[in-house]
Amino acid sequence: MTASTTAPSEAQQTNAHIDPAAKVADAGFVPVQTRSERPRSFEPADFGTPTGREVNWKHTPVAKLTSLFAPAEQNDGVTYEITTGAQYIGEPLAAGVAPRGEFFVPEDIVAAVAWQGAAEGMHVRIPRNEEVAEPIFITITGQGADKRADAHIVIEALEHSAATVVLRHLGSAQYAQNVEIIARAGSHLTVISVQRWEDDAVHAASHQARVDNDATLKHFVISFGGGIVRVNPNVELAGTGSEGKMYGLTYADAGQHLESQVYLHHKGAHTIGDVLYKGALQGKGAHSVWIGDVLIGADATGTDSYEANRNLVLTEGGRADSIPNLEIQTGDILGAGHASATGRFDDEQLFYLQSRGISEEEARRLVVLGFLVDVVLRLGLPTLESELLAAIDTELAKADV
Repeated sequence: MTASTTAPSEAQQTNAHIDPAAKVADAGFVPVQTRSERPRSFEPADFGTPTGREVNWKHTPVAKLTSLFAPAEQNDGVTYEITTGAQYIGEPLAAGVAPRGEFFVPEDIVAAVAWQGAAEGMHVRIPRNEEVAEPIFITITGQGADKRADAHIVIEALEHSAATVVLRHLGSAQYAQNVEIIARAGSHLTVISVQRWEDDAVHAASHQARVDNDATLKHFVISFGGGIVRVNPNVELAGTGSEGKMYGLTYADAGQHLESQVYLHHKGAHTIGDVLYKGALQGKGAHSVWIGDVLIGADATGTDSYEANRNLVLTEGGRADSIPNLEIQTGDILGAGHASATGRFDDEQLFYLQSRGISEEEARRLVVLGFLVDVVLRLGLPTLESELLAAIDTELAKADV
C-alpha cells in the first residue's frame, strides 16, 4: 500500500489506508510478512490490540506496552527543552497541517495512537540553503513511570540545507512517539535519537523518513537505558542519487528489552544505503531485537546497499534476536548484501592482549570498546562521542564479564 503524499484530512485520519479484512486479529488471516505490504492507518482501532503473535510484535513483550495502546489522557508524561537551536523550532503542527503527514502513515497501533494523541506536533525546520553549524539539541525528560505522553515530531530540512538534530531522552515515562523526517532535495541531515531513560521507562517510537533527490540522511538510534525501548526507523530513498545511512548502538542490561525494526526502501535510481547496528548484552534477561528489512524497488537501478547487525553477549542469560531480510525487484544494481552475527568474547583476542601485559579486566574492556566504538565515531559530535564512551565504561563496571 502506498502512503498519501499530502497531509491527511480529518476524514483520512480515521478512514484508513488499511483494508479491514487485513486486521491481524481476524480469525484465519495469514499476516503479511513483507514489510512494504504491511497495513497502515491513522486509526488505532484498524490495527486491533496486538497479541504478540503478529510478525511485527512477536519479539516484543506486548503485555508491558499495553498502556501505549490508547491515547494519553493528560499527555503530561514528558517535558521538552530546546537546549540549542531554538530558532529552528517552528509553529506547532496540528494533524492535517503540512508538512505533518506529508510522508508519515502509522504502521502499528502505537504510532496511530501517537498520531491521534499529539494534538500539536513539534516542527523542526531548517531553512533553504542554510548550513547549521551547531547541533540542535532537544531534551525530552520523563516525569515519572506512571505518566503517559504522545508525540509527533516533524524534522524538515529544506532544499540544500544541512543540520544535525539530537533527540535526548531522560527520566522515566510511558512514551509513544512519532518522528517524521523529510530531507528535501540536496539537503544533508543527521538525526540522532539517544535513549538514556531510567530502568522503568517504556518508550515505543516510529521514525519515518523520506530522502529526496541528491539528499543524504544519517540516522542514529542509541539505546542505553529504559525498561522497554522500541525505536523502529523507516527510511525511503525516494529521489535519484539519495543516500541513507542508518546506524544503531544498544547496550542491554539485565531485564532490559531494546528493539529496532529497521526498514530501508530504495525507491529512486542510483541510491546508496548503509545499515550498521551493533549491540552488547549483559545480565540475566537482557534482550535485544534487531530486524532489518531492505527493499530495492523495481525502479531503483544502480543501487548500492548493505545492512549488517553485530551483537556481543558479555554474560550468561542475555539473548539477541537478529533477522536480516533483503528483497530485490531489479537486477540492474551495483550491489546488495546483508549479514548478522552474534557471539561471545574471542579468547584469542583476550590472550593476545594479556600476553602484552594487559590485565584480563582491561583486556575485556578494550575488546568491548573496540567492538562498539565503530558506531560511536560515526556520530561526528565529539562531546556526544565522549559521553557515550563514558557510558560504555559505566555499563562494563556493572557486570562481571
